[in-house]
Amino acid sequence: MVKIETLLNEGKVSKIRELELGRYVNFFENSYKDNLEHCRQNAEKFPRWSIISGYYAMHDITKLLLAKKFRIKIETEVHATTIKVLRELIKNKELMNLIERGYREFVDLASDLAEAKKDRIKAQYYTGTAFMKEEFRRRSKEFLIDTVKPYVERMIKLIGEGDD
Repeated sequence: MVKIETLLNEGKVSKIRELELGRYVNFFENSYKDNLEHCRQNAEKFPRWSIISGYYAMHDITKLLLAKKFRIKIETEVHATTIKVLRELIKNKELMNLIERGYREFVDLASDLAEAKKDRIKAQYYTGTAFMKEEFRRRSKEFLIDTVKPYVERMIKLIGEGDD
């Protein structure tokens, strides 16, 4: 396990200054909600974007928790560092499994994009088929229901939405 002190010394995280805290918290309170709503509204029509925004809702609410409860700001390698910090501070395996699943979905889509860049025609052919469109719709809905929603609900409880 990586210790928070090590991440602080490496410059991967920092402590949020008092004057910055309100702005930082406000940003992530709005950002996770925007991403969650985007995820919901696009699960059918734009499922790949739905998965991406679902993951970002999870990522942003995690950063909200870290800011609000621990005054920690992620500085570098934001996705991996956020998961490391969460793993260190929250000893809930179920919660960790959800964020790690969300991150894997996000990375898979990023890998698809990298492959598409290498071989655009092949990627268009495979992602443009009716089968793949339906597969992404299924995956995005499943991801929203089984991963994003439960994660966000648990994080809201940990944050104590409305508590300041």
